[in-house]
Amino acid sequence: MYRHGRSSANRHLVLYSFPNSLAERPRLGLSVSRKVGGAVQRNRVKRLLREAFDRVEGELSPGQDLVVVARPPVSELAEREGLAGVDASLGELLTKAGMRGGGQVAGEAR
Repeated sequence: MYRHGRSSANRHLVLYSFPNSLAERPRLGLSVSRKVGGAVQRNRVKRLLREAFDRVEGELSPGQDLVVVARPPVSELAEREGLAGVDASLGELLTKAGMRGGGQVAGEAR
């Protein structure tokens, strides 16, 4: 399934996007491994990612499934900057993937 989607990454997160014509609105899947930290840290990261996604969901087109994979440095980002940092990191990836304004669609020249 990952071969049919697109991916973008930064230091803290990896974003996979898959077209899904049956979805009425964008859907989010999260993967936060034990490398990120203990249960408390992982749950905090997941909560912050859900909140950040809720903030931008209205800007995204329906018919998309998104999977966000948290990398270990996201724990430090969440601790240092909280929701603002996670929101900025996710927003950067969505823009990079061309899923919201100002982004470049994969394969498009500048």
